[in-house]
Amino acid sequence: MENSPSNNGWQRSGDHDHGDQPPLLEKKQVTISLRQWLDDTKRVADKIECSHIFMQIVKIVSLAHSKGFVAHNVRPSCFVMSSLNHVSFIESPSCSDSSGSENSCQEYGVTNSQTSSFVSRKVHERVISESSVRQEPEHEQKQIKHVFPMKQILQMETEWYTSPEEAAGGESCCASDVYRLGVLLFEENLDEREAVIELEEKIAEQEMLLEFLLLLQQRKQEAAKYLHRNVSFLSSDLQEVSKLQASIRRKENSSSGNGASFSSNVHQNDELDSSGSRKRIKTPKENQESSRLMKNFKHLESAYFSTRHKAIKPVGRQLPRNRANHSEWISPFLEGLSKYMSFSKLKVKADLKQGDILNSSNLVCSLSFDREGEFFATAGVNKKIKVFEYDSILNENQDIHFPLVEILAGSKLSSLCWNPYIKSQIASSNFEGVVQLWDVTQNQVSVTMREHERRVWSVDFAADPKLLASGSDDASVKLWNINQGASVSTIRTRANVCCVQFLSDSSNYLAFGSADHKVYYYDLRNTSIPLCTFVGHEKTVSYIKFIDSTTLVSSSTDNTLKLWDLSGTTSQVLGPLQSFTGHVNLKNFVGLSVSEGYIATGSETNEVFIYHKAFPMPALSYKFNTIDPISGNEVDDNEQFISSVCWRSQSSTLVAANSTGNIKVLEME
Repeated sequence: MENSPSNNGWQRSGDHDHGDQPPLLEKKQVTISLRQWLDDTKRVADKIECSHIFMQIVKIVSLAHSKGFVAHNVRPSCFVMSSLNHVSFIESPSCSDSSGSENSCQEYGVTNSQTSSFVSRKVHERVISESSVRQEPEHEQKQIKHVFPMKQILQMETEWYTSPEEAAGGESCCASDVYRLGVLLFEENLDEREAVIELEEKIAEQEMLLEFLLLLQQRKQEAAKYLHRNVSFLSSDLQEVSKLQASIRRKENSSSGNGASFSSNVHQNDELDSSGSRKRIKTPKENQESSRLMKNFKHLESAYFSTRHKAIKPVGRQLPRNRANHSEWISPFLEGLSKYMSFSKLKVKADLKQGDILNSSNLVCSLSFDREGEFFATAGVNKKIKVFEYDSILNENQDIHFPLVEILAGSKLSSLCWNPYIKSQIASSNFEGVVQLWDVTQNQVSVTMREHERRVWSVDFAADPKLLASGSDDASVKLWNINQGASVSTIRTRANVCCVQFLSDSSNYLAFGSADHKVYYYDLRNTSIPLCTFVGHEKTVSYIKFIDSTTLVSSSTDNTLKLWDLSGTTSQVLGPLQSFTGHVNLKNFVGLSVSEGYIATGSETNEVFIYHKAFPMPALSYKFNTIDPISGNEVDDNEQFISSVCWRSQSSTLVAANSTGNIKVLEME
């Protein structure tokens, strides 16, 4: 093995006088511990050198094992090596540092059991004498200077070289020595190990990149497949719509008896472009519709493909639909699109100004029309029920509108509902947990029912005018026979009930929304278990309304409305058909009402939003102006919100109220 002498490896000796002969260069032998050699940052790793040193240690350990002894402390601090790389096994690790101070190993955390278990001195001498390849010259031995590792390293080294069986409290054995040899080999080959780790990291990075590219390729291929499918849908549907349009034109021509008249009507707004082809000139209304179409294009696109994909999904083991049924999806989508685009804004038809506008407790919690839409009633935290005549509100141009009927209820009111068959009867619920029936012609209460234990949030009449439902914070729904003035059935739940609603054409089916984020749908002929449970909201369900006999919409303080399908329910737990977003509703009850597929809701931005059940984005919105009652100027008030909405039956008109008691009659146009 080659070894380059260092500056301190050779020195001029002045102790011997050899006359005229030049002074002899004498090699000064310096021994260092293997630990110090390993930790030398200036050392350049050499495979041959490391292998030579390691093989000497292996021979020492092997010789000990051949004699039936365990070497025990096979660790760098228990070996010293000369400048010629001759390795010797010392009896125990030294705790001397470079200052020359020596202390027992036990002072620095090396226990007696760790130092006293070495090979006995006699065995040690035999091992050294038999394993040494050559002895150092006597004069060299006298000049050996021992340099041992710093004492701080010893405890850490002891932990590194402790074998698993020793760590578990067992005795050291030959296998322990082999384990320690492995640790030593790792230390000697640390540079190579670092190179291997670096290579492994590079390989891992390449594999990560490969995985990413493969995943990206897979997703793009799936996207391309999906895109190809969608283009195929569009091509097919364009042909179908063109055929339907041609069929309609033929029918029109046939019914008019003169094809020319229809053709002239169709093309009267056309002009020729530069190529000589006819170019359609849009009317102002058509331009407005086109603008709205482009504004909501992404949402409409999503709704179209969602509808389209659902249309081709096989049901059970049904055979694929034939060509005649291929365009079945067009009618409902076209109907939804037509209704969505039918109206462009909400217009104020009347602004209901009340005499107690300065009252800070004017929040309107509930609105309700009678069956014919002649009257509407309001109720809220001002503890009053007010009845207004609809036509008089529209026709009277007054500074203050007075109610036709005003009833003092005595408690804050949370909900009211007009009996669909008894025009003079209104049901209400209050914050005290009381359900009451009022005769608005007599301005007095007719029935009071006190069975709920906490606040009642909602009441609703069934198709049977004698049957009333209520939902309460006491986690119950009660069914009342108003003739008896008492409950006839109770449904117990696990959470507060915030809203109840009967299916409009039946008294057997009831839905209610709960603070557990769910909607429950019951067949009242068996109240032991819900017919199905609708799961999808993330916060309290505040309102529910039946759009028709197979569709239900719910409102929640999770900022969404959700649409649910009741047709052919075969599962007890169902997810939503669609979510409606655009309004803001995180903490307040903002109202919900439905009419002819249109859904009205309030917002905490003091706006009314109108959706159509076919699409998830708002069709219309209207913001209530906030007027300072003293200055009369419009101001911003982030605390105000819409608190209740109600459609007038069979019309495009609704009444909306906000948290300050401001009530407006709005109409879609």
